[in-house]
Amino acid sequence: MKLSRRKFVKDAAAGAMLVGGAPAMLGRAFAAEKVKLCSLYPLSGAFAGVGKPGDVGAHLAMQALAKDYGLDIEYVSIDSEGNPGRGVAKVLAEIQQSGTKFFAGAILSSVALAVGAEVHKSGGVFFTAVGADEVTGANCNRSMFRWSVPTYGAIQETVVPLIAMFPDAKRWYTITPKYVFGDSLLRNAVDVFKEKGIEHVGNSYHSLSETEFSGYLTNAAAAKPDVLLLLNFGSQSTNTLRQAADFGMKNKMKIVMVWAAGLEQYQEIGTDVLDGVYVGCQYDVTIDSPGNKKIVELFKRDANRIPSYASVGGYICVDLIMRGMKAAESAEPAAVIKALEGMKYEGPTGNEQIQAFDHQCVKNYYLLKGKSAAQKKSSDDYVEIVSFGKSFLTQAQSLCKMA
Repeated sequence: MKLSRRKFVKDAAAGAMLVGGAPAMLGRAFAAEKVKLCSLYPLSGAFAGVGKPGDVGAHLAMQALAKDYGLDIEYVSIDSEGNPGRGVAKVLAEIQQSGTKFFAGAILSSVALAVGAEVHKSGGVFFTAVGADEVTGANCNRSMFRWSVPTYGAIQETVVPLIAMFPDAKRWYTITPKYVFGDSLLRNAVDVFKEKGIEHVGNSYHSLSETEFSGYLTNAAAAKPDVLLLLNFGSQSTNTLRQAADFGMKNKMKIVMVWAAGLEQYQEIGTDVLDGVYVGCQYDVTIDSPGNKKIVELFKRDANRIPSYASVGGYICVDLIMRGMKAAESAEPAAVIKALEGMKYEGPTGNEQIQAFDHQCVKNYYLLKGKSAAQKKSSDDYVEIVSFGKSFLTQAQSLCKMA
């Protein structure tokens, strides 16, 4: 579906002077043909509640920024359905039929890894905001970039500070989705438990199709943990948290949702359930940075909404692809990739940078706490920032070995 177009022309001091009868250009003009950019989000299925805001953010970035960057962009949305096989098939069709080279999005790590591999084979560029360490770790490739902090950093910036805040909470139970993202979170959590002397009293795995979590929560309650650590995402973490509240577990233990989907999820969960729950998130609307203030103003003006993690993730992935084109003065993927490597910019979370060795954006991850009804300053004021920081593997520690 074609949604908008913007002109792909870089203004430059141009003109001609006749010097000895020959024209001499002043400055250098950059122009190119229209460029197609595809977003890939689950617009249907269980994760559509996160995918649709991501698509809104991606489209908004193109509409608001392409002209400023001097670009002519044709934007196309692909519904991944939250399924790696279907997502890859649709991306391959777009590559083969239209020659598309630029892709953004995914939401699910399993989809991103599959799509990233195919985009790499075609010589394109793929920017995502998913979590599994493998994206910029063992399965990294030259075409794939990531804005979001991976699961290693998410655990370091949620579990580690909470252990410090509650030193007597020694018994932790985990609930984990059985796919690459959940496995990655669990692996990193267990490493922290071992390092900090925490007793991991149990784990319940569930499938990506699961909607009923009472059995897992019954097992968790029986283990009598001090902390219930939710490693699932989107509607699944929402349902888990709601059912835990119904079981009265909030009164018996601390509950932590490591990877929240942001505002849309808070609205779905509701203040009463979210009150006192700790959540980790890539982004919050209250972040005090020049880049975030501009984004908040833009979303309010052009989309009539407050930005959330999902929508900002879609926005920044498209923004960075276009920044790469502008910096490269080219729409050739190889040139754009080179321009993105090492790029420093003012992002939603402050000063951010893309590491050249693994294509990971270095940015903050946030530990938040749900507010009570009395603490809320507005209807959408659900959480407060407790702490934040940057935790990433060094190049020597990384499993990313790009050719």
